[in-house]
Amino acid sequence: MRDAALRALRGSDLILHAGDVGAPEILDALKALAPVVAVRGNVDSSAWGRALPLTEIIEAESATIYMLHILEDLELNPSVAGFQIVICGHSHKPGQYWQAGVLYVNPGSAGPRRFRLPITVARLDLGRKPWHAEFIELESES
Repeated sequence: MRDAALRALRGSDLILHAGDVGAPEILDALKALAPVVAVRGNVDSSAWGRALPLTEIIEAESATIYMLHILEDLELNPSVAGFQIVICGHSHKPGQYWQAGVLYVNPGSAGPRRFRLPITVARLDLGRKPWHAEFIELESES
């Protein structure tokens, strides 16, 4: 668990983990900061990881959030289903975009560097509209 990630997430009311947790200790460290909701990623294949759900629905502030690891596995229309935000993680590429009134966010990855992607977490203040994720690039740690 990167200390920089823990520092970046301090003060959060809720932490959402979009999969590829890697180890249960990661969730324990995050739970020391705030309540955590996590979904299973494709690397979470051990017994504890298989116990994580594939999807989660989160009610937070005025938003209904749908979270899954692989966006291509989305089997519903979020706008029609009443979701305002979709969070995914599989590509580890930080980014956000709006489509049909729904904000899609991939927070990136705070774990081991993937490909040449930045190491990031994202913060989302649901009390401020329009919603916009803030990506925090974490310094490299040895």
